[in-house]
Amino acid sequence: MLSLLKRYRRFLLVAALLLYPLGAFLLGGRRGRDPNFVDRGVIALTAPVQQGLTAGIDGAVAAVRNYLDLRGVRQDNDALRLENLQLRATVQVLGETRSENGRLRKLLSYAEAAPGPEIPARVVGVNPVAKLLSVRISSGEKDGVFRGMSVVTPDGIVGQVIRSTGGYADVALVTDPQSRVAVRVQRSRARGTAAGAGNGPLTLENMLRTEDVEDGDLIITSGTDNIYPPGLVVGRVTQLEKKEHGMFQGADIQPAVDTSRLEEVLVVGSPYSQMATNGPSAEGAQK
Repeated sequence: MLSLLKRYRRFLLVAALLLYPLGAFLLGGRRGRDPNFVDRGVIALTAPVQQGLTAGIDGAVAAVRNYLDLRGVRQDNDALRLENLQLRATVQVLGETRSENGRLRKLLSYAEAAPGPEIPARVVGVNPVAKLLSVRISSGEKDGVFRGMSVVTPDGIVGQVIRSTGGYADVALVTDPQSRVAVRVQRSRARGTAAGAGNGPLTLENMLRTEDVEDGDLIITSGTDNIYPPGLVVGRVTQLEKKEHGMFQGADIQPAVDTSRLEEVLVVGSPYSQMATNGPSAEGAQK
């Protein structure tokens, strides 16, 4: 018994000090009396303990409430962050859709204004073989696309169909080193040839040194190669080199169409499968 009292003496002392005021209140009932010496001593001893306990309990309750509030804020933040990501994704999709609609409207306007049949198609593949720069489009023989037809966008020429199957066709780009396009200077009507030189500017060939050509001149198709209809935009003259000797002058032609960013195209004109003998070979096209 004594060992228990010694072990819990502090607890018993605190309990006695806390219970004494309660007992005094209960014994006193509603009768009011002035606190005596003992009452004053007990109050003096228990008040700090009670204040500490009250502060501790209030602090614990506040901490729990803050934790719950913080947890709720964190959950709200997570929900808002997820909603923000979803909204950003939606904005990106809408922006891409708006951009695509703009390109398609431009393509449709060009198709309505251009003479002859035009077949729209999407670029669905890029030839990985470096020796032939070509793309694959989503229209083929069943859509009226045949070898030799020209491929364009509203900005200018893209290339020539070199192979067509049921639902797809391969298009050799004008930038391919085997590509040759009969062109003329729109301003002076001087004739020449636009040759592909790989990824980069075209090369102006067979332009007589005496012809009137200037930097910035617009180059268009002449139609004399039976590949591209006349009057389609090819590009603009840059880096003009007027040689002092020889028959021809040289220049670069900056293509009007960035063939590395193609998404939608039009296949135009009549097939020249028998006449287009000077076009790029279908050898090396996409499998």
